[in-house]
Amino acid sequence: MKKDFLQSRVLSWSRTVKRAVVIALDICLAWIATWLAFTLRLDMLHEPLGYQWYVYALAPALALPIFARLGLYRAIFRYSGQAALVATAQAVSLYATLFLGILLWQKWPGVPRSVGILQPLLFFILVGISRAIARFWLAGLHRAYAVSEGRLLIYGAGTAGMQTASALQISGQFVMVGFVDDDAAKVGRSIHGLPVYSASQLPSVVFKQRVTDLVLALPTATRMRRREIIESLRTLPLHIRTLPDWADLASGRVTVQDFNELDVQDLLGRAPVAPDRTVLTPDLLSQVVLVTGAGGSIGSELCRQIVLQQPQQLLLLDHSEYALYKIHQELAAMCESRQLSVEIVPLLASVTHYSRLTGICHQYRPSLVYHAAAYKHVPLVEQNPAEGILNNVFGTFNMAHAALASGVLRFVLISTDKAVRPTNIMGASKRMAEMILQALADQSRSISFENLQATHKTCFTMVRFGNVLGSSGSVVPLFRQQIKRGGPITVTHPEVTRYFMTIPEAAQLVLQAGAMAQGGDVFVLDMGEPVKIMDLARSMVTLSGLSIRDDANLDGDIEIEITGLRPGEKLYEELLIGNNPERSEHPLILKAHEDFVPWEVLQADLVILQKAAETDDICLLRALLIKHVAGFETAEAISGVQ
Repeated sequence: MKKDFLQSRVLSWSRTVKRAVVIALDICLAWIATWLAFTLRLDMLHEPLGYQWYVYALAPALALPIFARLGLYRAIFRYSGQAALVATAQAVSLYATLFLGILLWQKWPGVPRSVGILQPLLFFILVGISRAIARFWLAGLHRAYAVSEGRLLIYGAGTAGMQTASALQISGQFVMVGFVDDDAAKVGRSIHGLPVYSASQLPSVVFKQRVTDLVLALPTATRMRRREIIESLRTLPLHIRTLPDWADLASGRVTVQDFNELDVQDLLGRAPVAPDRTVLTPDLLSQVVLVTGAGGSIGSELCRQIVLQQPQQLLLLDHSEYALYKIHQELAAMCESRQLSVEIVPLLASVTHYSRLTGICHQYRPSLVYHAAAYKHVPLVEQNPAEGILNNVFGTFNMAHAALASGVLRFVLISTDKAVRPTNIMGASKRMAEMILQALADQSRSISFENLQATHKTCFTMVRFGNVLGSSGSVVPLFRQQIKRGGPITVTHPEVTRYFMTIPEAAQLVLQAGAMAQGGDVFVLDMGEPVKIMDLARSMVTLSGLSIRDDANLDGDIEIEITGLRPGEKLYEELLIGNNPERSEHPLILKAHEDFVPWEVLQADLVILQKAAETDDICLLRALLIKHVAGFETAEAISGVQ
């Protein structure tokens, strides 16, 4: 405790005081090195006489300017490492050359020439030891083994790996075991005093060295390569994490809190979908763009990516005051930092208020609308079906109506795989929203909405995708919280299977589809193979360095608890209603051809559906959804089967 107090006092000194202390120390070390050099050379305890005093004066007078010029007094000892040692060696080498040269030139009586060699060598050793002791004490490495959180391997012996090792050696949070690298030229060598192992040696190293944690220091590796490495580590009892951003690494203060838990993207088995910038930029450049649900997980990412394409004006519409404020502040800061001349307009509104939407569209005249506003949480919408219909179905209807009235050129609906043969109100409401746009897009003549006569044709399109990692309600952050609490992890059914994608991918798909839309299109992403939620849960446990507790392993760490399917939940999600998708301009985006109800028929039933929702007539509401949504089964019917 006393040591900690003294350490804090030293660290609290001003920069000037710290520099003065180091200079005084180096003067003392120069004198000590000189005394030791004379003592060793003369083989007796030295007492300076005559011209020998000149050598004592010369040593600090020569060393201090050189050390200052080469930056040794600008270094922060507790963050210094190999680079500081190299700088010290360079400074002492220059000092040694000048020191020896002066002694050879002056030929002072009583001063052996060998002192010109011995003194710089001893001086270098003393300075190096002083810096090492300061780093060891000030950085708290004297407590490292007492408080270390585990034994760590770093996968990747490149620049990122070396920076991470330096930072963690300073922090003392782990006992550093070594590096792992695929480069045969590095295997068997030592970096920062730590050995470099090959990937094939990993199992034996983990068990012999009792390794508990592994950090992937591979910032330039492809997604597939990272996945291969993770698969090879799956059987080892390791907590696997990844590095923070390069900007954080560069700060030199990386701690275990900065490490990221393993990105679940690495488990999806496919590379992220890349956007085609040559298509997106012309489509959005200098346009007025409206995003509904702008504060949500998908809507906010859409806004981030749209801003980068430099529209003239970006309209943010959301009914949540806090969410709207948050995304507005973020985008304003982004525009300022990147010097983007985009006007960001926050609009507090609900898509259920048609007059408000009409006013907004007539005032700002957007040319593109991305409609992300929706209730998406399946159990909540199942318990509040009327609100789900009013928001998801008639919110879309209102926004489409306002878009037609104001001359919007393109309208993109963000949909979901739950709209395919839905087993819940949320999915059925999203399919009804799709059908509204399909019917409107099919009209080749004037469209009549009560008092609206639109003689132009807005291009309506839909984008359908699966579960989004990191969104509100996503299973991944839920599992992480449950693992952090020690379990259990809750899975509704052992066979539940889902498609997954990332939030940036979803936003890119929406923008790409909007650029390719011709009217009435239903775009879906080729998302690879679906992921079984039970397998995902097991992977997240094992890749956290823990084990599953079950009948076969009663001493495991985390139990997986089966809770039963929630109301309206399906075992398997689908992306297509029909089986005839075609490829689009993007290799990983498909275009579906699906049946819909003609506008004349649909319009009449929408009036009835709206009244049913407004009067909370759930039986009529469900009957209308069953009538129009292909494959829709109510929760009651499903529970009877399963």
